Amino acid sequence: MSPLEKTKFISNWIRTYVDQMPTKAQSLVIGISGGIDSSVSSTLCAMTGIKTIVLTMPIRQKDNQHDLSLKHQEWLKKKFKNVEAHTVNLDELFNSFSSTLKKFDNEHGFANSRARLRMTTLYQVAAANKGIVVGTGNKVEDFGVGFYTKYGDGGVDISPIADCNKTDVWELGKELGILKEIIDAPPTDGLWDDGRTDEGQLGFKYADLEDAMKNPNSPHKQEYEKIRKQNLHKMEPIPVCKIPS
Repeated sequence: MSPLEKTKFISNWIRTYVDQMPTKAQSLVIGISGGIDSSVSSTLCAMTGIKTIVLTMPIRQKDNQHDLSLKHQEWLKKKFKNVEAHTVNLDELFNSFSSTLKKFDNEHGFANSRARLRMTTLYQVAAANKGIVVGTGNKVEDFGVGFYTKYGDGGVDISPIADCNKTDVWELGKELGILKEIIDAPPTDGLWDDGRTDEGQLGFKYADLEDAMKNPNSPHKQEYEKIRKQNLHKMEPIPVCKIPS
């Protein structure tokens, strides 16, 4: 399937999902970060014609990351009449949260808490607009190495690009005309004050991860499996204690 065909297929899938809901959603709510995944996902949502609410939710965000979010917001609004865009600054909320929990200070915990505060914000906006929350994770992150926050960016109602590898997402971005600055920007989850990149955190190039996922003889297979094993708890159903009848 060509990139053009994929964009139409995914957008139609979103539209069909909404149409077949028992209580039809009236809006699609999605967080944008200035990265390629959220930029592609939000554009595919806008293509459905359904009211699409895009939120940029800075928390101690690097200026260059937030600038890309705002540029994508403006690009979407100019291109699609059904897009509504908001900036919800969560700095004060996060500062209060981290101060209240300073007794339990933990760098990784607070990084993941940023993602969970954003998830809560998305669901509040969705509730106010009879909407559903749209995920932005791709196949490498969601079903490969589990590189996302459990109940954070992993807490969504639908996940339209979760069957697309990272290279697929970049191709879709080019097909959709996403801003070149966003396509060329190093992927980052935006959860760290030092602005660390996704590849830096993983210790892998996305191309190497994709190779390890598809190729059993990949030189990166062992390291890939190690990361995957550590994160399987995110990708598998919640363990349930079954009581004998």
